[in-house]
Amino acid sequence: MIRRPLAAAVLAAPVLVAAATFAFGQSPPAGGALPPDADTNRFSYHRTDEGFARLDLRTGQVSLCSLKSSGWACLSAPDDRTAYEAEISRLQAENVALKKALLDRGLPLPGGVKPEAAVPPSDQGRSGDAELDRALNFMERAWRRLIEMMNSLQRDLGKT
Repeated sequence: MIRRPLAAAVLAAPVLVAAATFAFGQSPPAGGALPPDADTNRFSYHRTDEGFARLDLRTGQVSLCSLKSSGWACLSAPDDRTAYEAEISRLQAENVALKKALLDRGLPLPGGVKPEAAVPPSDQGRSGDAELDRALNFMERAWRRLIEMMNSLQRDLGKT
């Protein structure tokens, strides 16, 4: 079933090229050659159930091409990722605006969320130092335990 539309498309391609060039008032290229400015490596085509998926290798845009009664038609495929990112950005901006409006009115933020209080710089340095000390102590204990395990292993191997 796929072979008939594909064969029809292959046979119709030269007719479509001739019709397009006639419509634009140009003479068709001699010997079926492409014009010198044509980029033959711009698109990649992949067979689908309804026709072909055309990938623009320059922009990444995907189009779905199918044979209609008037000829081949390629429609741009919707990019879900772009739509989702745009919607997320819109919702984030709306969320920020709503929070700002609540805070401007002196109302608390919903869900018990409180506005972030500014932490004095001196407290930030102390908490960072304490966290670094804890990490270094942990690493020291781990290193000592590894050395003890290696010594124990060497003693056990020396006994046998």
